[in-house]
Amino acid sequence: MPQNNYSVRDVSWYGSRWLFSLFLMELMTHLFYYNAFAISGLWKQLSPMDVFIIGYGVLNFMWLKFFLMWRYFRLWSLICGIEAPENMPRCINNCYNLESFWKNWHASFNKWLVRYMYIPLGGSQRKLLNIWVIFTFVAVWHDLEWKLLSWAWLTCLFFVPEMILKSLANTFQAESAFGEFIFRELSAVAGAITITCLMVANLVGYVIGLSGINWFISRFLQKEGLPILGGMFITFYVGTKLMFHIDDAKKRRHQH
Repeated sequence: MPQNNYSVRDVSWYGSRWLFSLFLMELMTHLFYYNAFAISGLWKQLSPMDVFIIGYGVLNFMWLKFFLMWRYFRLWSLICGIEAPENMPRCINNCYNLESFWKNWHASFNKWLVRYMYIPLGGSQRKLLNIWVIFTFVAVWHDLEWKLLSWAWLTCLFFVPEMILKSLANTFQAESAFGEFIFRELSAVAGAITITCLMVANLVGYVIGLSGINWFISRFLQKEGLPILGGMFITFYVGTKLMFHIDDAKKRRHQH
């Protein structure tokens, strides 16, 4: 659609941010070899902490790669006076639930899936069943590989409890400041669990593969792996609390 929302200054700033992101990508590809470890299989010789860092790095690399591709073409469309949908409207490290993560990852494709699959399949009335069909389709759309199907089904497996808890949370009304505090803390714990599950699903899909699941479980449940697992969870918990504060600040800014 013709764009009237972006001034020349806005488009210039958009392009400057893209150039900065390209610089970050160059730094990542020259200094951090996440994908080399993932593809070569050398991760099997590394510690659980190293595997976690590689998985986290691969996920961020993928986000930045798609961010650059989609925003490059959107930048040119804005220059030509056409406003295309934004595909990466939210940073990957500022998502603490699966629903917001997938809404903001390839957002235009998400809209297509909602319009042509989710709604025809029954929409929110069959939400718990629809996600299995949709994520299986997305996995096959990427490539017909067992590790991608495993990624899709693991994501669905983690998605189901989140949707159930969110529906229960929507009916909850805190009647005191203490109740609101407890609810917020529990939400942060749930966010940390969700991020951990997201990491596990993407490790299986893009690093260790289906054959590495047993290795992954055995290594992280050992004496060496449990402290790392605990440290990861605490890190994600703190990160989720920080995201809450960012969201609160945005809401206050919009109110004023």
